[in-house]
Amino acid sequence: MFNHLLNFTLAAAVPTTAAWSFKVLLIMVAANFFAIAIGRYAIQNKGVGPALPVELPGAFQGFGLPELLATTSFGHILGVGLILGLAQAGLM
Repeated sequence: MFNHLLNFTLAAAVPTTAAWSFKVLLIMVAANFFAIAIGRYAIQNKGVGPALPVELPGAFQGFGLPELLATTSFGHILGVGLILGLAQAGLM
């Protein structure tokens, strides 16, 4: 009996997740662009690690691989939070 009640309680705590769609893609891309824009101004020691293998516009001068990985990691955390929050609120 207790085991059944525990399973029911845990099942109720699982958040509503959204299936992959174009909306999910747009939210994740927007969150990553937002994080890169924040990182452009917030990272103080740019260009310390290895450089990217492609040329970037002048606004991202000195933006290397560590900065790209850091900002896109933060962007994915923001994106997942937005997607789960919107799905839980029933907006997706």
